[in-house]
Amino acid sequence: MATSTASSTNSMTNGTMHSGMMMSMSEMMMVFFTSTGTPLYSNAWTPTSTGQYAGTCIFLIVLAVVMRGLIALRCSFEYLWDRSAGKQNVDALRRMPTNVKEDVAAPPTAGQRRPWRVNEAAARACLDVVLAGVSYLLMLAVMTMNVGYFMAVLGGVFLGSFILGGRVGGPVTH
Repeated sequence: MATSTASSTNSMTNGTMHSGMMMSMSEMMMVFFTSTGTPLYSNAWTPTSTGQYAGTCIFLIVLAVVMRGLIALRCSFEYLWDRSAGKQNVDALRRMPTNVKEDVAAPPTAGQRRPWRVNEAAARACLDVVLAGVSYLLMLAVMTMNVGYFMAVLGGVFLGSFILGGRVGGPVTH
């Protein structure tokens, strides 16, 4: 009985456990490597062929493009929100009698502070959560230290910036 306790304590001090829950620093891969069988996000997503590995890399490219699109959307969020609200205000103004139109608040101009609105704050918060989630998934892919996954993420960031970089946004102000 004392022997099994001593051996389990000894294995824990060495940094390994029999259940495979913990590895020592010498067992962890700390350099980039090339392998077509690196798990992504779970052991269930382990490519077993070159085609599956290529499909995983394509997924990472698409995910990085989506991230760049979300960043572009986030950068122009206030502009797009105001533009959407402006269309709604114009439609509402068309239906109002002329004597009531002077009381309708105009959207904020440059230098004015934006009023806090629940709908706008909730939409911005949801966008930020999705952006953070996608970014963390890409970070985990890079942390596998697989060269193919790393290059796929970088390629997707480049492609997303190249395609979407100048498309989404408000008016340029310098």
